[in-house]
Amino acid sequence: MIVMNKVRLISLCAATAFALMACNSADKALKKEILNDSRMDQVYALGLETLSSGLNAGSSYVEVWIRDFNTFIKPAMTVNDHSVIRDALDNFCKFQGVDGNIVDGYTPRKIVDEGDAVGYDFISSEYAPEYLAHKNSVETDQESSFVQAVAAYVRESGDSSYLSHNVAGMTVAQHMRKALEYLWECKRDENYGLITGATTVDWGDVQPEHGWGVVIDDNTHFAIDVYDNAMFILAINDYLSVVDDGEWASRRDEIAANVRKHLWDEERCKIIPHIYLNGSPFPEEFDENAIWYTGGTGIAALAGLMSDEELASNNRQFLANMREAGAQSICLTAYPPYPEGYFDNSGMQPYMYQNGGDWTWYGVRVLWAMIDRGMVREAYEEFSPMLDRVIANQGFNEWYSPDGTPRGSGTFRGEAGVMIETIDRLREWAGR
Repeated sequence: MIVMNKVRLISLCAATAFALMACNSADKALKKEILNDSRMDQVYALGLETLSSGLNAGSSYVEVWIRDFNTFIKPAMTVNDHSVIRDALDNFCKFQGVDGNIVDGYTPRKIVDEGDAVGYDFISSEYAPEYLAHKNSVETDQESSFVQAVAAYVRESGDSSYLSHNVAGMTVAQHMRKALEYLWECKRDENYGLITGATTVDWGDVQPEHGWGVVIDDNTHFAIDVYDNAMFILAINDYLSVVDDGEWASRRDEIAANVRKHLWDEERCKIIPHIYLNGSPFPEEFDENAIWYTGGTGIAALAGLMSDEELASNNRQFLANMREAGAQSICLTAYPPYPEGYFDNSGMQPYMYQNGGDWTWYGVRVLWAMIDRGMVREAYEEFSPMLDRVIANQGFNEWYSPDGTPRGSGTFRGEAGVMIETIDRLREWAGR
C-alpha cells in the first residue's frame, strides 16, 4: 500500500510538472505574440496623436466631458503638458455644485455665444467665467469619474501636492470627498443602500421618456443599476489610494454587498439591468432581465463584484451575443437591444447609439478584468478585431454598427484612451 501511494504521488507530481511546463510554454508563446504584434504599435501611435490635439471628447463634441476625460487622462498626460491636465481638472472643481455634484462637461463661452454648441441648460461659475457647463442629470457617474480622474493624475504624475491645491475655496482633496458625499447623501436609496439614477441603457445617458432624454423630468422612472454603483466603488478605491480617509472603506464594502444582494441574478449568472423605484417605463410583459449589459458588467468585474468563474461565464455569453448579432466585437452595449419604439429618442432604435451599438469605449473593459484574472489569451483574441477596425479606419470612432460601420463622433478620444490602456495592460503582462 505504501509503495502504491508513493507511485501515485510520483505520477501526480510528474503530471503536475508536465502541466506547468505546458502552461509556461503557452504563456511564453502568447507573450511573444503580443510583443510582436505590430498592429499595437500602429494603434498606440495613432492614439497618442489623437490625444495630443485636445481634451474635448471628439470631433462632434466641443465639450470636455469628465466621463470621457477620465478614460484617456493617463495617456493624455504623456503628450500634453501636465498643467493642461491640471487646468481641466480644476475647471470641474470650479463648477462643482454646493451639494457636491460634478457637471458632465464644460464648453468655452465663446463657442456657446456663437451658437456652435448643443442647447443645454448651461451653468455658469464665477470661478470660470470663460466657460459654461452642463449636466446630464439622468446619469450618476460624473462624480465617480471626477474622483477617478484626479487619482489617476496624482498616481501617474507623482504630484501628490495637487491634492492640497486650492480651487474655488477648497483643496482638490476636499472637492473629491465632497463629490463622494454627494453620491452617498443625495443619490443613495436607503431601502436598497445603492446609488440611483434615471432609467438608461447600462452606462448611457438617454432615458426612454423624452425625445432627447438627458435630463430628469416629471416623466422620469428612477432606477438602480450596476454601472453607477460599480463606478462609485472604483472611485472610493481610487480616493483611498491617494487620501487617508478610512470612513470610506466601510461605505464601499456596504455598496458592494448590496450590489451582490440586489443586482446579481444567481440563476442566470448575470447582472440585473434595473431595479425600479417608481415603476418601469417599459411594458409589463417585457422581460428586461433577458438583456445583457456589457459595459456595466466590465466595470462590475473591475470593482471586484464578480468571481473569475462568473466573469468567464459572462464573457462566453458576450461572444455568443456577438455571433448571434453578426457583430465585430463583444462590445454591444446591450443585447438583445430594446425593441423599436421603447425610446422616444429616434436615435435609440435597435443597434443604434446606446441601444445595442458596438462601443469599444466601454465593452473593452471586460477584457481589462479578464487580463487581471489571467484570462489573457481570450482577452487578446477578442481585442484583435478592435485593433483591426481602428487600423482600417485610420482613426477612432465613438461607436460602430454591428457590421463595423463607424458611427457617431470621429476622432473619439475615449476609444483612443481605452485602446491604449488595453495595449498597456497586455504588454505589461507580456513583460515589456
